[in-house]
Amino acid sequence: MTNEELIAHALKARENSYSPYSHFPVGAALLCKDGEVYYGANIENASYPNGICAERSAIFNAINHGKRKDDFVALALIADTSVPCSPCGACRQVISEHLNPGTPVIMSNLKGDIKVTSPEELLPFAFVLEEKR
Repeated sequence: MTNEELIAHALKARENSYSPYSHFPVGAALLCKDGEVYYGANIENASYPNGICAERSAIFNAINHGKRKDDFVALALIADTSVPCSPCGACRQVISEHLNPGTPVIMSNLKGDIKVTSPEELLPFAFVLEEKR
């Protein structure tokens, strides 16, 4: 699957966003080795800390379906931003734990701008358990 095709899945996932407070819908799509794509969208709550971002939603969706780190091929996200949308700090931590180093993280926006990065570039000093170092 091309980056553009995975971004199209993220755009579709964005339609499921529930963002009445921020008015900032985000979509994410996580591609697995078996070709399955797991969607995630940001879901807000009046008690702001109880919401979830699109990236974590997609990763947790895949994990809830029995997928694990070695199943993940690439993660794409999209939002209406001036530059490719970048994950927040909480998402960067989850990405660093649940995606293997080197896994493409494809950041995009509605204008068609794309930037590809990796978990270790997003969070070079990730918080990890000692046995994972």
